[in-house]
Amino acid sequence: MLGFLISGLILISVFWKYEKSRVLGFCLFFLVLGIYRYETADFKIKNNDFLEFNDKKENVVLIGEIIAEPDVRKSNVKLTISPQELEGKILVTANRYPEYQYGDRLKISGELLNPQGGEEDKSSSLPFATARAFEDFNYKDYLAKDGIFSVMYYPETELLEKNQGNFIFAGILNFKNKLRESIYRNLSPPHSSILAAIILGDKRQISDEWKEKLNFAGVRHLTAVSGMHVAVLSAILMSFFLALGFWRKQAFYFTVFLIAFFIILTGLQTSAIRAGIMAGLFLLARHLGRENSSTRAIVLAASFMLLQNPLLLRFDVGFQLSFLAVMGIIYAGPIFQNWFRRIPDKFQLRSILATTLSAQIFTLPILIYNFGYMSLIASLTNILIVPLLPFIMLSGFIFGLAGIFWQSLGWILSWPAWLLLTYLIKITDWFSSFPFAAYFLEIPWYWLPIFYLILGVGVYTYRNSKN
Repeated sequence: MLGFLISGLILISVFWKYEKSRVLGFCLFFLVLGIYRYETADFKIKNNDFLEFNDKKENVVLIGEIIAEPDVRKSNVKLTISPQELEGKILVTANRYPEYQYGDRLKISGELLNPQGGEEDKSSSLPFATARAFEDFNYKDYLAKDGIFSVMYYPETELLEKNQGNFIFAGILNFKNKLRESIYRNLSPPHSSILAAIILGDKRQISDEWKEKLNFAGVRHLTAVSGMHVAVLSAILMSFFLALGFWRKQAFYFTVFLIAFFIILTGLQTSAIRAGIMAGLFLLARHLGRENSSTRAIVLAASFMLLQNPLLLRFDVGFQLSFLAVMGIIYAGPIFQNWFRRIPDKFQLRSILATTLSAQIFTLPILIYNFGYMSLIASLTNILIVPLLPFIMLSGFIFGLAGIFWQSLGWILSWPAWLLLTYLIKITDWFSSFPFAAYFLEIPWYWLPIFYLILGVGVYTYRNSKN
């Protein structure tokens, strides 16, 4: 590291007038900073306060506050608790009742354990793609990236105080709960669970069967809050405010504010935060007239997130997939647009096809390496479903909000959303049942750099040949 640092500083200072040397010097300099930032985070994990208490086969008594939205499952609830006595977090699996909320201060008594692969989430009855994802899943590192160093199962709990968290966040979560209740009152599964996942990031209520169907059909990404959702919401909001007569500058500020509200509404999920940063930078670039700086915006967003949590790069597959997808759209998207120029762009058919294929190609090796399968019909199903996403989100928000204040009106307004979701479900169900819907295979890790090297050289050569 010292050698890289010295080399980088020499290239920056002594050879400043040479652009390539200057760029290489800054790359080496920031490489060292990145390694140092990762090592400090890794050191904190390996020397966390919970080491002397985990797996000691004795009960400990802790007082802590629920610092995130409770993750309600079918038979239990998972609570993220920050104890007063220790630095870090505990993931507590508790009974569904009594119900606890964000901001509750609890006294818990139980055995602290090291996370060991998420045994309670594994099941031989899980469908293939879900079970395959758990085979080599490092549950301990997955939790550690979020600062969770210990787990506790069904401890004795006692409520000490309520409403100890941030009152703004608590208010937004309360609004989210009401919106969720409105959705589930007016729609039945799987319509309600899929809609809740699309607009609230609430994926836990989707059954394993439907998760598998969405995977094989290649549209599972629609149920995870991503850059696509934020981009769609941004376009809807900007158009709405401009139609109301707001100036573009005013519409920009209102849109950014509501996008931030939406991200908090989804529970500050990593994917939502990442998408929000990207959307914010994109809106800012458009506001400043600098839309061509897309790659810089991607790198800037990645840098912000990795500066705050460098473990995302290694232990968060969603982080890898999101940025690879966006990079694919930026660099391979124009290539596919050129190849498909004879296809009419009515209903944005050509754009959807180019965007889907470019994102799939850049993310395919990571998907195969982590999950052991690839969808062979994703392009077709995305063409049939993605154009309806803005209407699904808009109709879902409208009837959900109406149902909070007047249930009968919410039920009446839910019909458009029901029709759109029925179409999505029928397409997914039909295409996922094809024998050739998905192809199962495994690849060793060394194929990843080989594939991306070939892909990078191919894209670079093609783009230069057209310039």
